[in-house]
Parts: sequence; structure tokens; C-alpha cells
Amino acid sequence: MSVSNRTRRILELLLRSGREMTAAELAAGLQVSSRTVHRELAAVEDLLAGQAVSLVKKSGSGIALHGDEAALARLHDIVTASEEAEFSPDERQIYLLCLLLREREPVKQFALAHELKVTVQTIGSDLEELAGWVERYGVLLIRRRGYGVELSGGEAELRETIRQLIKLRLDDAELIASRSQPPPHPLDRMLLDLAGHDDMADIESALWSLESRWAGNLNEQVYTDLLIRLSIALHRIRQGRTAPSAAGAPVPSHPPPHGGSPAQRAADEAAKLAELLSGRPGVAVGPAETAYIAELLQDAHGKDMALLPGDDLALADAVRQLIRSVQASSGMDYEEDRSLRDGLFEHLKQAIQRLGDGQRIRNPLLEQIRRDYGGLFAAVREAADLALPHLAVPDEEVGFLVMHFGASQERLKQLQRGVRAILVCTSGIGSSKLLQMRLRKELPQIEVADRVSWYEAARLDEDAYDLIISTIDLPLDAGHYIKVSPLLTQAEADRLRSFVREAPWGRERAAARRGDVGYPAAAAADAFARLQRLQTTLGEIVSIVGGFRTIELGEEASDLFAALDVACRQEEALGLVNGAAAVRDRLLGREAQGSQIIPGTGLALFHTRAPEILGSTLKLYRLRHPIALPQEGEPTAQLDRFLLMLAPRALTRESLEVLSEISAMLLDEETVALLEAGDEAAIRERLAGNLRNFFYTKTESE
Repeated sequence: MSVSNRTRRILELLLRSGREMTAAELAAGLQVSSRTVHRELAAVEDLLAGQAVSLVKKSGSGIALHGDEAALARLHDIVTASEEAEFSPDERQIYLLCLLLREREPVKQFALAHELKVTVQTIGSDLEELAGWVERYGVLLIRRRGYGVELSGGEAELRETIRQLIKLRLDDAELIASRSQPPPHPLDRMLLDLAGHDDMADIESALWSLESRWAGNLNEQVYTDLLIRLSIALHRIRQGRTAPSAAGAPVPSHPPPHGGSPAQRAADEAAKLAELLSGRPGVAVGPAETAYIAELLQDAHGKDMALLPGDDLALADAVRQLIRSVQASSGMDYEEDRSLRDGLFEHLKQAIQRLGDGQRIRNPLLEQIRRDYGGLFAAVREAADLALPHLAVPDEEVGFLVMHFGASQERLKQLQRGVRAILVCTSGIGSSKLLQMRLRKELPQIEVADRVSWYEAARLDEDAYDLIISTIDLPLDAGHYIKVSPLLTQAEADRLRSFVREAPWGRERAAARRGDVGYPAAAAADAFARLQRLQTTLGEIVSIVGGFRTIELGEEASDLFAALDVACRQEEALGLVNGAAAVRDRLLGREAQGSQIIPGTGLALFHTRAPEILGSTLKLYRLRHPIALPQEGEPTAQLDRFLLMLAPRALTRESLEVLSEISAMLLDEETVALLEAGDEAAIRERLAGNLRNFFYTKTESE
């Protein structure tokens, strides 16, 4: 059966979503107008006429496929089999790169043209565009008459190209979480093959089998990226494409005396991981590949050692400007919403990298966001242009920012709570918070106990929640969670109500928490756990504020290395650090990645988490003589004092929230002025007042 490209793509979107979709959402996914979608629906209905599947269109709700499981499976096979369908220009170029990355020998242009059913001239034009893209990752696209086309580069560079190619098309969490069946689109199947999708479960099992169990402590973004990179590597190893023998983890020049250097720890973990993976059929992880894995592990450790979500102070300043600008135009008191600030920072940190890499931003909810939040969209559009003047922010990205502000609007309404739910989202913190607020509005009896990643959801103790609400497919039994969209349509809200009513385990646990019959011990344990979380938060506040000091460094602090060395050794003398040199090197490494100076001041914030740090601490160190620090693209800064914030590698969520709150205070003009004046008592009072308000807000939310 022949299926046109556009018809196939509409069916793919509807089959993949498993829910009602508006014409605007379908149009965004196809990059066409809503009118074009409505015209194409007639062809969709013609195709479905003999398939026992109907296309249901509800005014004000959306479009969905209705049919039993077997009929939908048959339709999936028909759509999947439509290999002869044309690719869009973007899809064709991605598929073309996939073919070149898969091949070992040069490929003739006419063979590529035949594979993609286009002319040789079209392939030549595509290759011209792709040559510049792959060069970013150290790969050359070679074209010679009579020879063919091939990609040339080191194995590490080719693997990085595969990683970046995957990010252009697929969402990381969906890539990992959707393991039950192959995707309907042939391009997606090709990318999953290059990613070593079939090996991901084994790699994840190996990661979690390491004795240190450190994998569970990595944040979701770092963990997911590591898992995909390891999977790509394992797939290439199976193909006989191994890392060069010269590869190896760097040897540090000054190894710390306690616990080994970060490079040595990564090498030890890589050796264990290599041994576990070598037990798989067709896999032999030799010394070169073990060294490559060590580099990946060390990189993951380094990225995850950031103490604060606001470690890029220039970006944090842009977030503050964004919030204030939207607040001024809308009248909403967004500055009171700490959750909005943290969510915007995390989202923009990744968005700026995506835009800088030239990635195309996809937002299938854009038209619905414009319709539901028209005034807010205009305000955020204007604010983004002001706060990020050097970045061309597309409307698709603005739509994601609007979701953060929309979530904040709902959050400020302070609606009641009820049945405990866990949220899982992949579109970022903004979408999960917007869904949380939509839940509070539509189903106030549902209390969102936590927002977790896909891999955390698969490992949660069932006693910690009543139900899981996810925006993606999860590697769980279908009866253990319900899938909805971030905007929670009315139909989805009704389906969720039915899901809650029909889940006896949910009713029993909810009754226990209300104090009804069933599980009084569980209810008491839950209340006690909340008290423990509050105690942890308050204990962290008292410890940090009570230990705050301003300290003047002597003449020996003549440069940044010496200043941080002296400061770390003083913390070691106080019993807060067990390995000052290792901590110093981490701080210097972070400064090398990007300046920690607060814009427009001579004040910097140096911070890190490390296993050598035994307790959280905050100190202000003053220099007798300013230190000149070069700034990329900016005049040299004169550093005359710095805050040193340290915390243990293993840190509770409550402690991290306190430290994040302190980092946000640094962008307040009054706090910065106090730090520059150096009055210890005044600074401590300022810290105590702000953190007291933070604690009261947390008390109300628990």
C-alpha cells in the first residue's frame, strides 16, 4: 500500500502521541499550516477506510485515532513499511549523514541519490551544506570524482558527530525510555541503530552495577548524555571501529593525597565498566577503549560537580532581567517565585547551547501556546530580545519560556493538594511545572510529590507515590502510570480522573494519608518524612550562616592559584576539607571553563562539590592586592575578593536548595553592595533574613 509522505507523517504523530492532537500541533510537527493539515486529513481518512481504525475529530478538543490494539498495530506496520515515501529536506540530510557514518568505504553519489530517490544534483547540494556542519566536530566530508563520498576523522570525532546528529532529531529521554517497539519513521530507526539503542539496557545495568553506585547521583542531563555516548561507543566496538591506541585519560601533574585524582578514579571506574561490558556477545573492550570510557566518565563527573544551578552568573543575570521585564509588562510578581528562576536558568543554559550549535528548535505546542497565552507570549518575546540581545531566540524557544511563566502564574494561585503523584517530563523543567499547575487547577485533589527523570521513575519505591503522570512513554507496566501532554487537555483531565478512580492501590494509599482506614503507619511515616526534610533544610541554613566569616588573605595570595590554594588550606585546617589541593584544582578548572566574576564587580563566586569536602561552607576572602583576570571578549577584570562556597559530593536535595538560594542572592544589588563593603555582621544578617524567608516558604509548601 502506497502512503504519501505527509499522510504517513500525520499518522506517525497520532500513533506516537497516543492522545488527541489539535490541527495546530500536527501543523507544527509537519512544519506546514493548519489549513494544509485539514486538507490532508481527507487522504488520512481514505487510507483508514479499510483498516478498522477511525479518525475522530472533536471540535475544541482535537484529532485522534480510535481502534482496538490489533488494528492500531496493523496501521503502525503499514506506516512503518512506507519506506518509499519522500523525506523532507531536513530529514534527507540527516539520513544522508547516517548512511555515510554507517559505511566503511566511500559511497558513490549516484548510489546515495538512488537510496534517497532524488537527483545526483540534489545530493551534491546536500553534501555542500553538510560539509560545514560536520567540520564543527573535527570531521571532514571528502568528495572526489571517481572515488566517492566519505567522512574522515578520528573515531572519537565520528562518535561525537553521531551524538550531535541524534540531538538534532531525537529527544534524549524518549530515545532511552521508549524501548518497547521501534519508532515508525525509518530515519528514527536509523538513528536508534547508530546510537546502539539495543545495548542501552545492558549499559545502564552495568553502570548501576559499579560498586560505588555513583551513577544514581548524577543529574538527569549528565547521566543521560553519558549513557548515550557509551551506547554509541559499544555499537561502534561491535562494528570493529575502536578508539586509537594513543587514546588515554590524562595523568594529573599534582594528584591529591586522599582518594586519588579525578582522572585516576575515572580510570578505575572505567576498568570495572569495561570488564562488565566485555561479557556481552561480540564485545571486547581493550585498553584504548577503556581509556576512552575513562574520559567519558571523567567528563561526566566534571559536569556534575557544579554546586549550584546558577553557576553561570552572566546567564543568571539575564534570567533576572527576563523575569523583571515580563513582570513589568504583566503586573505579576514573578520575582517571588524561586521555582521560576531556577527553571528558567536550567532551560536557558541548554537552549543557548542548542542555538549556538545551530540546532533546529522544535516545539509542537507552539500554536496552542500562542492561542492560550497570547498576551504572555508577546511579553516574553519582547523580554527575551532585551535580556538576550546577542542571541536570535526563535518563537519556538520563546514558546518554551512562556510555559515557565505560565506555570508560575498557576503556581501563584496556591491551589489545594490531595492524592500524591510523581511527574515525569522530557521537555524541561518548564513543561513539568506547567503540567503541575494544570493539575492543581483541573484536579486539585492531586498533590505533586516530586518531579523526577525517566530513570528515577523506574526505580521509585511504590510507597512514595499513588500514581505516576508522564509526558513520555516509560519502561514501566502501563498500569503503573498515565501519559498526558504538558498542557493537559480537558479530555486528558477526564481520563486522569478515571485512572485515579479505577486504581485501588491509589485509593488505599490516599486514604492512609488522609488518616482513614487502611495504612495509618504509612500516613505517619509520610508526615514524619516531611518534618525530616524541613529539619535538614533548617540545619543547613544554621550551619552555613553560623559558619560565615570574612577573611583577609596575605601577601602570599599573589595570583589566583595561590589565593585559592591558601583559602582551601584554611578550610582544611578547619576540618571542612580533606584534600585541599584537589579542591583547589577543581575550582581552577571551573574558572577555566568560564569566569566566575559577578558582572560589573570585582567579586567572584568560586564553588564546587567534591568527595574531599566534608561539610558545606561559605566564606568571603579579601585580597590585599587585586588579581588581574583575563575575560574572553571583555576587558581584564580586577578581582579583589571572592566568595568560596564548598559542599560535599553527596548532598541532599534540601542542602542543594539552600545553596542555590544563596547563589540567587548574589544578583541582588543590596547583597552585592554588602559583600563589596565586607561588613561580616551585616552580610550574615542579610543571609539569615533571606534564608529565613526561604524556609518559611518551604514550610508552607510541605
